[in-house]
Amino acid sequence: MLQRTAQAATALAISSPFAALLGASEKRRFKIGACDWSIGKQADPSAFDVAKQIGLDGVQVSLGTAADDMKLRKPEVQQQFKDAARKAEVQIASLAIGELNNVPYKSDPRTEAWVSDSVTVMQAIGVHVVLLAFFGKGDLVGDNEGTDEVVRRLRKVAPRAEKAGVTLGLESWLSAEDTLRIMDRVGSPAVKMYYDVCNSTDRGYNIYKEIRQLGKERICEFHMKENGCLLGKGPVNFEKVRDAINDIGYEGWMQIEGAIPPNSSLMTSYTANLTFLRGLFPA
Repeated sequence: MLQRTAQAATALAISSPFAALLGASEKRRFKIGACDWSIGKQADPSAFDVAKQIGLDGVQVSLGTAADDMKLRKPEVQQQFKDAARKAEVQIASLAIGELNNVPYKSDPRTEAWVSDSVTVMQAIGVHVVLLAFFGKGDLVGDNEGTDEVVRRLRKVAPRAEKAGVTLGLESWLSAEDTLRIMDRVGSPAVKMYYDVCNSTDRGYNIYKEIRQLGKERICEFHMKENGCLLGKGPVNFEKVRDAINDIGYEGWMQIEGAIPPNSSLMTSYTANLTFLRGLFPA
């Protein structure tokens, strides 16, 4: 009787899709999410419903925009996001301030409060990484004065981030070497590089070398990205990316960004991208 009971319990566990999913998730070295803006739901709690349909583990959420005064700084908005994530059974993966591309951290006084407040927000919603974007108007390439100001501002906020146990992730057009110089000048373990494999490939950097150069201590998170095509169908050699990631022993979040071919649906593309990454990084 005991043997039959045990066999029945085992069969039930194996046949349960939820149990299988839960077991697989627990064994994974990596969790895979998507940026809320890339699934059409920037700073919108309904992003978690979309992520659930795709099958993602989480969502990288935006702090907000200048127009809504970075609304995720409000406790009531934070609760909306936490409730939406809990209902969808999808995690809040990390935070991002993409508006820094339009309102530069290197020059606009408002941004100091945004970045400083993001530390409090991360603690409130239970994440450990915020992406600070340096593209568009915030580009640092060839801008020594702007870079100096970014270093000055990061030096002010980094101690708060250290104390809170969170990371300020720098994503820019700069090479790993130039980003390392910024991190060394700031002198805080709370400042790391947010590594986008597509952006760095587009700039002509040897991303497989750069990932190994940075190591897991200097990379806080990855964007798995292509422009205008599915993951694995563009210029990024994701097998070599996997090998580099394995070599440095990175474990953590990977966020899918972009990677939608022309005239393809978001859902179809992101489901295919997730399947590709799950095959590349099996449990």
